[in-house]
Amino acid sequence: MLGTYLPIIVLLVVAVLFGLGSVVLSSLIGEKKKTPLKVAPYECGVEPVGTARERFSIKFYLIAMLFILFDIEAVFLYPWAILYKRLGLFGLVEMGLFIVILFVGYIYVWKKGALEWE
Repeated sequence: MLGTYLPIIVLLVVAVLFGLGSVVLSSLIGEKKKTPLKVAPYECGVEPVGTARERFSIKFYLIAMLFILFDIEAVFLYPWAILYKRLGLFGLVEMGLFIVILFVGYIYVWKKGALEWE
């Protein structure tokens, strides 16, 4: 029984040893001089302005949550598409209801102005 898992165990051991070896070798061989330029935050080539403790509008978080919500709901279309022929008319009606509910939610969010950046 152990023989069937042996390749997986060997792969895990090699991966862990490679990761640890890379970290140890980089700390031993790498330069350790910290310059102000090295420790400065890099923001896509733009010099940082202001503080990192700045408040963000709640709209950013609302848009992110809505994107994740609709994205996760769209993932449910893949299993349905794979089992479409086996589910038949029942599966088609159920997925139609799911898409209608999803569309009504999208229209509700749109009408409430949650997708406006202002």
